[in-house]
Amino acid sequence: MSKDELLKKFKDIKSEYEHLRSMHLSLDMSRGKPGFDNMDLSVDMFDLVGNDTGYKNISGIDCRNYGGLDGLYELKTLFGEILELEPDQIIVGGNSSLNMMFDTIAQAMTHGMGAEPWFECKDRKFLCPVPGYDRHFAITEYFGFKMIPVAMDENGPDMDAVEELIKDSSVKGIWCVPKYSNPEGITYSDEVVRRMAHLKPAAQDFRIFWDNAYVVHDLYDEGDRLLNLYTECVKAGNPDLPIIFASTSKITFPGAGVAVEAASPNNVAMLKGRMKYQTIGPDKLNQLRHARMFRTAEDVKKHMKRHAEILRPKFESVLNELEKELKDSGIARWTTPKGGYFISLWVLNGCAKRVVQLCANAGMILTPAGAPFPYGYDSEDSNIRIAPSYPSVEEIEKASKVLCTAVKYAALEKLLSDNA
Repeated sequence: MSKDELLKKFKDIKSEYEHLRSMHLSLDMSRGKPGFDNMDLSVDMFDLVGNDTGYKNISGIDCRNYGGLDGLYELKTLFGEILELEPDQIIVGGNSSLNMMFDTIAQAMTHGMGAEPWFECKDRKFLCPVPGYDRHFAITEYFGFKMIPVAMDENGPDMDAVEELIKDSSVKGIWCVPKYSNPEGITYSDEVVRRMAHLKPAAQDFRIFWDNAYVVHDLYDEGDRLLNLYTECVKAGNPDLPIIFASTSKITFPGAGVAVEAASPNNVAMLKGRMKYQTIGPDKLNQLRHARMFRTAEDVKKHMKRHAEILRPKFESVLNELEKELKDSGIARWTTPKGGYFISLWVLNGCAKRVVQLCANAGMILTPAGAPFPYGYDSEDSNIRIAPSYPSVEEIEKASKVLCTAVKYAALEKLLSDNA
């Protein structure tokens, strides 16, 4: 395309962009939050515990009182079904799995993970598949780890790189969102899971932090299938390798959900041994609400189909607009996940920050460019995380138009600059 043709296209796109700006929009696709309609699906849960229904669980425990260090057995059984683990491998906590991840690393820093305290390793490192979850990276940055990016492809992390990097005994762990990864929406292949299970790290206290946040979050009836990491680790003689996390944050409520941490008997015994100094018990009344709402994993599955009916049109609205406006343009590519909470958009190198800025100037907030990378630094400045879960479909239609216009604007701006 000649410079004159580029200038004409840029003039047209700039005019379209200025029209969108004049609408004074206020749109937000920055975080993976459930919308009001999703949260309304679970409001009946608050009527399941009270004077009329009682405060005791099926074992006769009065959930108003102290005790129950590792959570109600009904929920251990429920999450055992969901995660394909034994109930005794499950610890049920408060509303945030991120809290449990933070605590586990904090305790490893002071008391180790079956070896010396991690703080004694002055050059400690953590592997970070990218793009990934910014709040994971924030935890390891907070504790002073050097974070090492590991590229992701359609099968998951680059396992050749992982297998090489773990030869360094100062590498203590790896973050993983194995099903519908944040933000790519990738589900790890069987081969990647098996290679994870067979890792032979130089550090005996190396752990896989397996954040299975989207284990039941399919958008379609034919969702992705994830191989059971723990089962594969047992087969490989590595039962202590994974620490597994999940929660109901996007099943019921982020502000009133329950989170779980699961592991081998050895790891669970270690974690529970520390918990007895930390707490006298979790919020069992909230756990009881969940246990009464979801008796089995099948109840959860039915509930998640109702979530999917709300979320699917939101995702499809974004994807349809991307397809209509940017297909075969050569300036963008994107993922088409079957579940989870995010779509990952890749624009021309050097344009992601500019796209985010243009969207913000037009009244549409996105996750900051670079956030899905350690230290907030995307070396190619090309990835943008899209979170379509919170706005209405009508708002998403407007936001998607702003986004596609901003992508074209930034690309033409860059092409003109390169051809100056």
